[in-house]
Amino acid sequence: MTYSFRPQGVCSREMRVEVDDQGVIQDLQVLGGCSGNLQGIAALVRGMPAQEAILRLRGIRCGFKDTSCPDQLARNLAALLEKK
Repeated sequence: MTYSFRPQGVCSREMRVEVDDQGVIQDLQVLGGCSGNLQGIAALVRGMPAQEAILRLRGIRCGFKDTSCPDQLARNLAALLEKK
């Protein structure tokens, strides 16, 4: 299933993440933000259990911001898994 959400407090405008029935991330697409970094993050989380991505990415900050694109991905993945 593919889920879309709008990150808050970061440069990216939208994230689309595909998670299979076993909770494994199949794909991540990010609109806006730092293209190279976000392509790298997408490549790294592809094939990773969403729970593992949450543990690795939650709490990462971008400069003086309280969040970052990886943190926003983690937060939204956690919210998604809680709904299931």
